[in-house]
Amino acid sequence: MDVGTRITITSPDQMRDLGRSLAKLLRPGDLVLLTGELGAGKTTLTRGLGEGLGVRGAVTSPTFVIARVHPSLGDGPPLVHVDAYRLNGGLDEMEDLDLDVSLPDSVVAVEWGEGKVEGLAEDRLHVVIQRTVGSDMAVTDTMAADVDDVRDVMVTGVGTRWAGEDLASLAG
Repeated sequence: MDVGTRITITSPDQMRDLGRSLAKLLRPGDLVLLTGELGAGKTTLTRGLGEGLGVRGAVTSPTFVIARVHPSLGDGPPLVHVDAYRLNGGLDEMEDLDLDVSLPDSVVAVEWGEGKVEGLAEDRLHVVIQRTVGSDMAVTDTMAADVDDVRDVMVTGVGTRWAGEDLASLAG
């Protein structure tokens, strides 16, 4: 059973806040897939996840190192932040990173993971970020948003792990 919610984000700060809110729902063993074009806000959202989870180290794009582990500063799970953009081998190449070993004890957030890492876990949170341009959305003066910063975010919980979660509260 999949459950989901759609959220409009109008600034990088709101994207980071969404990450902090998502972190409150996450627990060890959770896999978060982040999908969106270059510059959509995947790393900004993950930075919020790190802040919400209370992990050590600045959360930055792991593009060139593929994966970074951010240990917890408290009693929460560590955050494993993966950038699968340069990985072409799908799950086989991901398995070389030993993410399946990290997954039970960590929250694993994978940028560019769609079509590559779904096999790591039956239950996962899929976050799709799309830039909202032109007629996709009417930005009013009251929104006070730079049109370039507006994002449409779809958060979908896949599997039984997410069946009881209130993802709609994220829009709130």
